[in-house]
Amino acid sequence: MGTQIALQCAVFGKSVWLHDIREKALRNSPAAMSAILDSMTEDGFVPAEERQNILARIRYTTSVSEAAADADLVIEAVKEEVSTKRDVFQQLDHLCPQHTILATNSSSIRISRIESATTRPDRVLNTHFVLPIWTHPFVELMRGELTSDATMEVVRSFMSSIGILPVIVQKESTGFIFNRIWRAVKKEALKVVDQGIATVEDVDRTWMIQMETPMGPFGLMDNVGLDVVRDIELIYYEESGDSSDAPPQLLLDKIASGELGVKTGRGFYMYPNPSWQSAGFLKQAPS
Repeated sequence: MGTQIALQCAVFGKSVWLHDIREKALRNSPAAMSAILDSMTEDGFVPAEERQNILARIRYTTSVSEAAADADLVIEAVKEEVSTKRDVFQQLDHLCPQHTILATNSSSIRISRIESATTRPDRVLNTHFVLPIWTHPFVELMRGELTSDATMEVVRSFMSSIGILPVIVQKESTGFIFNRIWRAVKKEALKVVDQGIATVEDVDRTWMIQMETPMGPFGLMDNVGLDVVRDIELIYYEESGDSSDAPPQLLLDKIASGELGVKTGRGFYMYPNPSWQSAGFLKQAPS
């Protein structure tokens, strides 16, 4: 996610520092960006001659102090865990200039659960992007208890400047707009398979045909990462205490087996060539 956010900014002329504590993650990022730029160029979204200029706008570092030193906006994209995000925001609050706006790309955690880790609660907010960013160009902006109108307007304007449609969440809501709707689909899809009502493949087939989408709920969960799906479900469960919000055993078993989706080569499907991408997946099965 950090890679795609950085690239989107660079495509629209912004200078970016991309930070990760893992050197391997930073080493892998340029290749991922190059692949995305190939697609952007093929689709006429980015002129081929701009490729090097775009990549030159992105600098990499494992030093958070170097990345934060002169930042105007920081977008955090660490794991979906409140304590981890609070630690990161506390560190950024100490290292960034006073004017810097701190944003979280959390897909479920409200900024009001993080803002007290800083001394600038008026300059923090949620900025939730959806992958892949360049083909899903919208971002959900949600304020915390003390986020200022000025902060919301600055970030709204910034998102528009990088080709992203800012949609405003009018009141605090775990999961914002998209993920509240997506979560209902995801939760029921998992239950349908966990309860033995249908197979993974048939759930995805029915969804892909009916909704005219290129991917079903289980294919999408594999792309997100099943451990991330679990962590998001735990956020809801932690807030509600309702056993129906707990991650189903089907999901927990996959994670326990190390089958996390695309990133491990196996989740609900096998990768890099999952059956849901095959030409015959939506055709009538042979009798």
